[in-house]
Amino acid sequence: MADQGVTSAIDEAIGKGAAKPARAAVAGSGHLEAHHGRASSWVAIAIIVVGFVVGGTALTAGPTWWAFWLGTGIVVVGGIFALSLRILDDWY
Repeated sequence: MADQGVTSAIDEAIGKGAAKPARAAVAGSGHLEAHHGRASSWVAIAIIVVGFVVGGTALTAGPTWWAFWLGTGIVVVGGIFALSLRILDDWY
């Protein structure tokens, strides 16, 4: 496939020494700062993930229904905790 003799616009631009992508040009300017959320939001997400792991493990090991509902309860508590922290405001 590589010997088809057809070059794309990208191959031609790279071959002619085109400028690097825009990401490299603004890397030091500070305009594209990463936003990773607050620590409290990550705690809420960790609680929800633990609930999913407990529930998923309960379904694959049996199923063990009391453990599944325990996992469901943990997810619900984590979701309420996340909403009380206003986690949806972290997207800005």
